[in-house]
Amino acid sequence: MAKKISKSRNTMKTKTTILILVLLALSLRGFSQVGIDTTTPNASAALDITSTTSGLLPPRMTQAQRNAISTPAAGLIVYCTDCGANGELQLFNGTSWVNMVGAAAASAGSIPSVTSATGRVWMDRNLGATQVATSSTDAASYGDLYQWGRLTDGHEIRTSGTTSNLSTGDVPGTASFITSSSDWRSTQNDNLWQGANGINDPCPTGFKVPTETELEAERNNVGTGFWGTNSSQNNALGAFNSALKLPVAGFRNNDNGALANVGSTGGYWSSTVSGALARSLNFNSSAARLNSFSRARGFSVRCIKE
Repeated sequence: MAKKISKSRNTMKTKTTILILVLLALSLRGFSQVGIDTTTPNASAALDITSTTSGLLPPRMTQAQRNAISTPAAGLIVYCTDCGANGELQLFNGTSWVNMVGAAAASAGSIPSVTSATGRVWMDRNLGATQVATSSTDAASYGDLYQWGRLTDGHEIRTSGTTSNLSTGDVPGTASFITSSSDWRSTQNDNLWQGANGINDPCPTGFKVPTETELEAERNNVGTGFWGTNSSQNNALGAFNSALKLPVAGFRNNDNGALANVGSTGGYWSSTVSGALARSLNFNSSAARLNSFSRARGFSVRCIKE
């Protein structure tokens, strides 16, 4: 008899819970905004949570669990517990997972890296790439194409839209590639990618956009990879044969945002500026050198350890 009473009570409890949830859902249907611990939710927010003693805790999961999410929606947010050195708050931008503090999403455990012949530690792939290059023309290793000084905001995706509206601030507030003959920012700022203190440094924590000198040191290395000063050695094959395995990822034209020279040339931004332009490492089948280009051009980024 006691078991029957217990079962009856559990049934009543379940029905009561369902009734409460139904009533709650019906009560919320009449409001355009929902407030938690506030009776006056902000009109611009669908959900307004007010608290001075606690925060919002997003779903926590490992990288493997995150990767198992089927067709994640653009804007989906998770906390990856084993990404990077201390975990990362990440957002799916419609194409890939990105670190919400403005850097590329890290892999589980630690940032995948490689030590070059110069003794410096670099990321082992381009920002946005899904794997280390298996050949100079390995498309999966190409990664994203950044405009100089911009953070990871979606513009770097190869298929992002374009706009000719220049930004008046350091953060454009658009995921579009900003076309311009000179710079995507109407008043230039030389400090956007300057080392660990760069305002918009897109690299993961502990890494930075390399300087012109650091890229030149790799190009001039005469060890493994044949990057020497001989022009016949300064080429795309040398770039790939080096420890960095740099692919010929092409670039995006600053005037119209069109992809160009994919599979035939490589362009890698440095953090160094030169007047109104910025310096980059460029190579093709016959030569490699440091050049100056419009900051609105889209080039690859390979991060170096600070």
